[in-house]
This record gives sequence, C-alpha cells and structure tokens, in this order.
Amino acid sequence: MPPAVLGDVQISPRWPDEASILGPMDRAALDVELVERLVADQFPQWAGLPVRPVELNGWDNVTFRLGEELSVRLPSHDMYVAEIDKEHRWLPVLARQLPLPIPEPLAKAEPNTAFPRPWSIYRWLPGMPATPERVTDPVRLAEDLAEFLTALYGVDAAGGPAPGPHSFSRGAPVAVWDEQVDRAIKALASEMPAKAARVVWQTALHASSASPLVWVHGDIVGSNLLLVDGRLSAVIDFGCSAVGDPACDLLIAWCFFSGKSRRAFRALVPVDEATWARGRGWALWKALVSLEGARARGSEGLGAARRMGWRWSPREVIDQILADDL
Repeated sequence: MPPAVLGDVQISPRWPDEASILGPMDRAALDVELVERLVADQFPQWAGLPVRPVELNGWDNVTFRLGEELSVRLPSHDMYVAEIDKEHRWLPVLARQLPLPIPEPLAKAEPNTAFPRPWSIYRWLPGMPATPERVTDPVRLAEDLAEFLTALYGVDAAGGPAPGPHSFSRGAPVAVWDEQVDRAIKALASEMPAKAARVVWQTALHASSASPLVWVHGDIVGSNLLLVDGRLSAVIDFGCSAVGDPACDLLIAWCFFSGKSRRAFRALVPVDEATWARGRGWALWKALVSLEGARARGSEGLGAARRMGWRWSPREVIDQILADDL
C-alpha cells in the first residue's frame, strides 16, 4: 500500500500498531513511593505534599494527584515521551483560545536513575470522567463538546505539529489504517457483517474534501471529558493532538452518543459530509482493532471499552457504525 498523503506530507502506514500497545506496560513500578521520591528530588518546593493515585489512568501516562492543586504524569513507555515536549509547547497556546480548561503544564522533570524518562507536573483539574451513568443530559454534553471542538478547530494551526508517531496517526488520513482494517475484517468475518464494514471503509477512503487542516485533540472519548455536576467542565489528555484531519475526533458520535445527542453533535461540529464519512471510518477502525484485540485475549472487550469511556462493547459499537443513524 502506498503512503497516505496529508497536504504535502507523506505519512507511513507503518507506525506503531495500536492494538499491540494497549496494555499495562511497566505501570506496576509506577507507584506512590516512587512519585514521592521523584518530586522530592527535582521539585523540593512540592516535597511533602500527599501523593494519591487517580481513579482512572490513561494508556500513555500514569497519573497521581499531588496535594490539592497539582498532578504528576509519568509516561508508561518510551513511545509516549514525544508527547511531553509537544504538550509543554502547545497547551498554553491552545488554552488561551478554548472555552473550557485543558491541562496546564507547570514543570518538566529530567530523566534520572529512579525513572528513565522525562515527566511533568500539571495543574489539577477538578471533575470526574464522563460515563453514561454520570451524564444526566447527553444532548447538552453533545452541544458543549461541539462548542469546544468548534473553538479548537478555529485556533490558528500555523506551525503546529503534523501527524506522526507522537500523535499515533491522529490527524493523518484514515488510509494509514488500511492494512489493519483489512486484517481485522477478515479475522472477524464470521461474527459481523463484513461486506457492510468494507463498504463503510471504502467510503471513508474515498471521501476527500478541501477542508483546511486544523488542530485536533485526537482522543475524544468519555474518559478524557471531565464533568462537574453533570456538565462538561474540562477536556484532558492532549497526547494525541496534532494539526491535521479532524475526522479522528468524531469517534464519540458512535461510541458514546446516540439518537438526539448524536444528531446534535453532528449538527454542531463544523465539518463537512466527507469528514463525517472519514470519521465513520476512523470509528470503524478503532472498534475493529479493539474487538480483534479483545478476541485474542478471550474477552468481549467491554471492560476496556468502558475504561476508554465508551457506552458499548466494541462489537456493539460496530453495529452503531454500520447502522449509521446520524
């Protein structure tokens, strides 16, 4: 398969296979005692503040609360280190132009013998990750999220980072996942409508538009949306952010929203029909590789899906995508 092309940039489809990296890594070694030592060593002004694990960690980083106002984020694998400089450079720029709080980096630590990667201290953002049980008004959530994405896509993208390994292809053409999708459809053909899935995928591959490249978050799922009193209060985890195609930000339309909330989200996010077709392809890729990985582990994948902030299991999300009642 030839490389996908984004503007004048060729993007190799041989980036890390996300289905193979979604796992615990070396997380067990990243504990409260280690964080206390790391903070005392490099940031004595914050030494002695209590360190507590958070309710829900992301894949890329292990997060701890430091006192009441701060958080510590430690990359769980070398492949996530490139996200750190990106966030320190660009999150302050984005924060000034967005309607909701996003993570604020305060300090960057250097690798040492206790922890061999750089890591960061951020301002703590209050709120709980969005889950179906916590969202009392899904239409309002869809509207608030669409307002946030509208602002994000309106930020001047000049000089921003093009998609690459640092974003795990978020913002790149959906074609980067063609080989993975083909493999997954073949592997799962006995338990899902393979022909319909191929139609959705081919439609996504051929859906081109003249829309400009914009800032994308790259991982808009419930676990990265914080709620206070049922309302969207902050958007976190910009590790997959880049300047590129916003189709990757539309997955939540099929993995979390439904009915009126899905239609409200579609009506308000400022992208064209071709982008929605590519977004549907992105969602299909994610659901297929998640289901394929779950089957390899002998599970339904519901636990991992809920951890990512999905409403349904990967198999059920595929049904949502193929039904496409947007």
